[in-house]
Amino acid sequence: MTLDTLKTKLQQDFFTRDVLDVAPDLVGKTIVRKFANGQVKRVVISEVEAYRGEDDLACHASKGRTTRTDIMYHEGGHIYVYLIYGMHYMLNFVTSIENNPQAVLIRGVDNVLGPGRVAKLLEIDKSFHRSSLFTSDSIWLEDNVDVSSYRTDVRVGIDYAGDYWKNRPWRFIKI
Repeated sequence: MTLDTLKTKLQQDFFTRDVLDVAPDLVGKTIVRKFANGQVKRVVISEVEAYRGEDDLACHASKGRTTRTDIMYHEGGHIYVYLIYGMHYMLNFVTSIENNPQAVLIRGVDNVLGPGRVAKLLEIDKSFHRSSLFTSDSIWLEDNVDVSSYRTDVRVGIDYAGDYWKNRPWRFIKI
């Protein structure tokens, strides 16, 4: 039996939990990206941030359901991609149940830190927005045999949300 046969594709029940349960559990999981040329890249998640619904002023859903945030209101396991500064795509995984908008921003993988760099490494663009991690042939997540330890810290770049929300320890970093 090889290591590859021990890897299991994460299923919907993993993602239909509260974001504060899913986010730390994503640390150490593997993103698998299959490119159009057939090449497959596997990277281990090293840093994530949790965004928890309409009450969380740092969450895009804090403004309610819009065209941009609609995917966050779907059942967990979908991909939410958006563009910032007109040049960086951000990769997020929707969590929780329908009509409870929550998502996890992927901030780091392996030795690549920064959500824009992660998306660039994986060649993520707007075409991935609304994709399912369960039916996509080009991106999915796998469990790992080893459980990763992590530490928490405050989220990054959300001063606009106010002191309470910017100081939530909802960033999870592999140690």
